[in-house]
Amino acid sequence: MPILNRLEEARRLDGVSDRLQSAVTATVRPQKLRDLLHGTWLGHPLHPVLVQVPVGAFFSTAILDLLPGRRPASTTLVAVGVGAAVPAVAAGWADWSQLTRDRRRVGLVHAGANAVAIGLYTASLLARLRGRTTRGKALGYAGLTVAGLGAYLGGHLAYAQGAGTNHAAADVDRLPEDWTEVCSLASVPEQRPVVRLAGDVPVLLYRIGDKVSALVERCGHETGPLGEGEVTGTGWDACVVCPWHGSTFRLSDGAVVHGPAANNQPVVPVRVREGRVELRQP
Repeated sequence: MPILNRLEEARRLDGVSDRLQSAVTATVRPQKLRDLLHGTWLGHPLHPVLVQVPVGAFFSTAILDLLPGRRPASTTLVAVGVGAAVPAVAAGWADWSQLTRDRRRVGLVHAGANAVAIGLYTASLLARLRGRTTRGKALGYAGLTVAGLGAYLGGHLAYAQGAGTNHAAADVDRLPEDWTEVCSLASVPEQRPVVRLAGDVPVLLYRIGDKVSALVERCGHETGPLGEGEVTGTGWDACVVCPWHGSTFRLSDGAVVHGPAANNQPVVPVRVREGRVELRQP
């Protein structure tokens, strides 16, 4: 859609975006807090999980407001939705701060629409508590309309721009279907990851003795080059840190240890035959 294309290219938003990114990064500084908000512990981004509660509450309110005698239930649902929006917003800002600029532009408007929606629902809640039911319903439907716009922009972020998706997953399908030799075992240094090509897909190899593990080399968060990342730890507990945003993955099995990535890094099947390292699709 042309309007969304213009929004992606709206560089005039970058000044505000950059300042907000710095503020969010400074606020969400502890590693445990970042991992919590990104959903690293969950194996899935946390933000889309949390938004189900306020969205469900607000939609249910809209239905109940059409029925007679449902004022107490509607008021309770609006209160639940407003309260549940707080952690959803926190997780959303944490994810937003680690996006590329074009995604942050759309995300900024997405967040703005949701802020207006929450403001309208907060006003709706206050009106309902004061007995101004008609006003409360009107504000609720206005909030739902604006929230719908925010959801539309969120869908564009996820499905058109790939925000929050595992960007390494597509490389798995491009790996050779059959076992394919990529290098000799002797050319893979001990306990130091190296990049080799399987077909045209960069793969990160890690060796201890005659055993080798292999991961898709492009970071699933934002395609950062893991082959250029720092290695922490030793042995099969060693991890590689993405040089772009700091996502940390265990080299032995691709498990995500620290975000912003919320998904494991795809593992590539590997075998060693007659001193040669071979890879294939899972």
